[in-house]
Amino acid sequence: MSNFSEKLKNLFQFLKSKTFFIQIGIAIASLFIVVFVLQWWLGTTTNHNQKIQVPNLHEMSLEEVEKKLETLNLDFIIIDSATYNPAYPKKSVIEQDPEVGDFVKENRKIYLTLNPSKYRDVIIPDLNGRTKRQATTHLQSQGFIVGRDVTYVRDIGKDVVRGLKHEGKRITPGTKLPKKTTINLILGDGN
Repeated sequence: MSNFSEKLKNLFQFLKSKTFFIQIGIAIASLFIVVFVLQWWLGTTTNHNQKIQVPNLHEMSLEEVEKKLETLNLDFIIIDSATYNPAYPKKSVIEQDPEVGDFVKENRKIYLTLNPSKYRDVIIPDLNGRTKRQATTHLQSQGFIVGRDVTYVRDIGKDVVRGLKHEGKRITPGTKLPKKTTINLILGDGN
């Protein structure tokens, strides 16, 4: 027991000593210096308190986007081409992230989605032998426009598809045409 009380007494003496307070002071000062240096370093490397407002890039071409973002020290990445939208100019920006008006830091990348130059190509299905209604529904579901210029040919099946035409020329199944293309039906007349 006396050994324990002696150790306890020595501990209290050390805690009251000048050496202990000097070491505590050095530790606190070191902590403040480390925190100050870390805060300064983070502020300079992360561009703390720097704000650049993201401009509106919608409907701009890539050349215009590049010039605009270069003046603001921002960068861009093209992430995708969306479905063609005729309301926007070809190969122009239709979406951006971050959004217009958001605040970002210098050298931030702006992610862009572009409008393709045309509708995507779709393969013409084989509709021979199908009814007019089936063919119309199928073509419309593929994104085509079914024209009103119907051609009738001698065939026993009335309103049965016997071919397809585009711009006056017969087209074969497997041909690729852009979505929103007008396709006219060649149907049997029932005779």
